[in-house]
Amino acid sequence: MILKETLRVIVKSQREEIITLNKGVKREELKEIELDVPFALILSGIRRCGKSTLLHQLIENMKGFYYFNFEDPRAIEFELADFQKLNDIFKEIYGEQNYYFFDEIQNIENWELFARQMLDKKKHLIITGSNASLLSKELGTKLTGRHLRYELFPFSYKEFLTITNEKPSIESFQKYFTKGGFPEYIKLERATILQELLNDIITRDIVVRHKLRSTKTIKEMALYLITNVGKEFSYNNLKKTFELGSVNTAIAFVSYFEDSYLLFTVPKFDYSLKKQIINPKKIYSIDNGLSNITSASFSEDKGKMLENLAFINLRKKHKDIFYFKEKNECDFVIKEATKITKAIQVCYELNEDNKKRELNGLSEAIEKFNLNEGTILTYNQEDEITIQNKKIIIMPLWKWLLE
Repeated sequence: MILKETLRVIVKSQREEIITLNKGVKREELKEIELDVPFALILSGIRRCGKSTLLHQLIENMKGFYYFNFEDPRAIEFELADFQKLNDIFKEIYGEQNYYFFDEIQNIENWELFARQMLDKKKHLIITGSNASLLSKELGTKLTGRHLRYELFPFSYKEFLTITNEKPSIESFQKYFTKGGFPEYIKLERATILQELLNDIITRDIVVRHKLRSTKTIKEMALYLITNVGKEFSYNNLKKTFELGSVNTAIAFVSYFEDSYLLFTVPKFDYSLKKQIINPKKIYSIDNGLSNITSASFSEDKGKMLENLAFINLRKKHKDIFYFKEKNECDFVIKEATKITKAIQVCYELNEDNKKRELNGLSEAIEKFNLNEGTILTYNQEDEITIQNKKIIIMPLWKWLLE
């Protein structure tokens, strides 16, 4: 429980803060978000990727709104019953308004009950959160069919060019390739920013939230997976490597990394869902800069860095991403509705030594899924070839990111 006077002070100071917040680079997602819909709008994504800035950009031209950030240390004692007090204070200070903007609302147990109550009163709710599963679980039970989700990622290459005031080129791409897209890190280039971010995610989003005792094991596993981006892993191997009690513990830990948007798993394509679950998965990281500062080997393997960046961009647009492996291997196949529509291979540099392997993997996927063409993404090579009447487009990743 929190005192009404304390709440009043927090509300006023937070309001000033959000209004004076640097508006930052206009996010690409801004043009997709419609506020005047009868649903709760959920903006989810990793910590420090710019969700609060996006909220501010949405608020910018509004005359009346309410705002509250539940991550505020002063609001540590806030609980479900305090929503009524908060609502009273909002009305008392700012009059009757229709728009509620809430940052990190998932910190409050049963928050969705208040959200539902406001939706029933035809109010508009815009909510941010850095935990995908908590938001989904609560929304799925209490707000079924009454919410729209938007995922926010660190800056895209286009947004990076805007913040750094650079032109599209291989030189500017090289910077983005290694720095990644976290706004504060791009501006200040201090490794401690990303190191603290990683600690924050592990401590607050995983260890505290899931009441875990094994902070050391969780951190070691996170670093291990970040170091092995683009490689296959199995839950059984994780269980053995980190001496976990059971495979289920390994599955749970990886799901916590995914829920906090730190890491993503990609299954091997199979028409059998059971085999998809059993087969080894591949791991990818949310950001090249974050992987770079935590793993020396990541920055040395430019092929994996390129593959990771390609994955992040694919993940922004597609939910069903797989790798394909039969006689040969193709890095990514994309499923839309019920069929595979794209096959993409990533190769830092296509040369005489690897050409056969890369082309065979892509060609096999094209043939298997009856596609007309496939794409090979490179660091800076451009070409087009035809194999058995199928078009293979070879293009630099940086140009593909601008499409």
